[in-house]
Amino acid sequence: MDQEHGQAPGNPDQTLAFQHGDAAERGRSVKGHTASRVHRLQVMETKDHIAVLDLHMKNILQFMPLQYEESLLHLLRLLPVGCILLDADFHFKYWNPAAEQIFGYNLTEIIGKHPSELIIPYKNSHQFDQTLQKIRHGDTQVRDIESVAKDGSLHTCKWHFTLLRDGSAGQSSLLAIVQDVTGEKNANEKNRRQIERIHALRAIDTAISGSLDFQVTLNIVLQQTLSQLKMDAAVVLVYDPPMGILRFAAGRGLRTEVLQLTSLRIGEGYAGQAAMQKQVIKVPDLQHHQKDFLHSPRFYKEGFKSYYCVPLIAKGEVKGVLESFHRTPFSPDAEWLDFFETIGGQAAIAIDNAMLFNDLQQSNLELTLAYDTTLEGWSKALDLRDKDTEGHTRRVTEMTERLASAINVKQ
Repeated sequence: MDQEHGQAPGNPDQTLAFQHGDAAERGRSVKGHTASRVHRLQVMETKDHIAVLDLHMKNILQFMPLQYEESLLHLLRLLPVGCILLDADFHFKYWNPAAEQIFGYNLTEIIGKHPSELIIPYKNSHQFDQTLQKIRHGDTQVRDIESVAKDGSLHTCKWHFTLLRDGSAGQSSLLAIVQDVTGEKNANEKNRRQIERIHALRAIDTAISGSLDFQVTLNIVLQQTLSQLKMDAAVVLVYDPPMGILRFAAGRGLRTEVLQLTSLRIGEGYAGQAAMQKQVIKVPDLQHHQKDFLHSPRFYKEGFKSYYCVPLIAKGEVKGVLESFHRTPFSPDAEWLDFFETIGGQAAIAIDNAMLFNDLQQSNLELTLAYDTTLEGWSKALDLRDKDTEGHTRRVTEMTERLASAINVKQ
């Protein structure tokens, strides 16, 4: 190679140029173009720079038979994206420093090995092999394939495959341009999850404001909880202040009725501890704590492995607890726990509203009964003042009721 220049990989705006063919070969025609032709590649860090890079690579490679592989390798070495060169049997021939940074293997560790041996998980190997076979027939392929690095971490990579042919030698190679899009995928997934959770909170708010049925509201809370937090079962225990106990109010995902019999005092069991301490209780491994959790020979039939419980607090008072059950070992992240507590806050509001409504109904009933009792007392007082008119008020009242009933007057 007579002329080579370029900036270090990773520069957001870099021009790479190469001139293939030595001085003795200059001027020789290659597919109608001179071998001394200088090809330049502008790499821009934009959203679609990989697709642009792929297009430019195809334009360049049509002028570069495999006999100029040294020039190709130098070009790939300078590129800021992962570039992998495979032989006709799809074994590694080369990959550049950017690919080494993605997957963690150095060049000597991968030479002569198939991608499925190192960076393609077994579950994705069939899809990868099918893609390679399509490329063998000349098809250009772009695929998002989950790949694995040397340290075992999974990466979602966008693979751009291009077949390189050398008609004179009857050989072919495969160039794969690889972009790690794990961060982009995770960001998109997080945004989607946040939108879904906002919709879930909206549904709960609508239920709280639009329904006076306590059970309907709690069922909607549990439905959204199971959907958004991917738990296997959920239970709401409501605190009964006069009795000082937590009682089962609603549940979803249960296989048996054993949890419906729950009745715990504050401080008793994990739910009682959550209510007393007013903080989340976390039990990632129930296998060693089942006796502490529930003294029931039928509890094991539920198959729960992990347990989490959040207290339901409204206006500074405990209204109950929300329990989360998982049938596989589960260790949540901070985002999961934050939303779990948010759902708990919504459930506490629902319970508080229901209790306020029930208290209002009870107060209204008691007021009505007190009013009726007062009227009856006054009537008896009038009767006692005059023996000649004793019972007159009661008789007038009964007669008035019969008359109203006869003419269909509503009570």
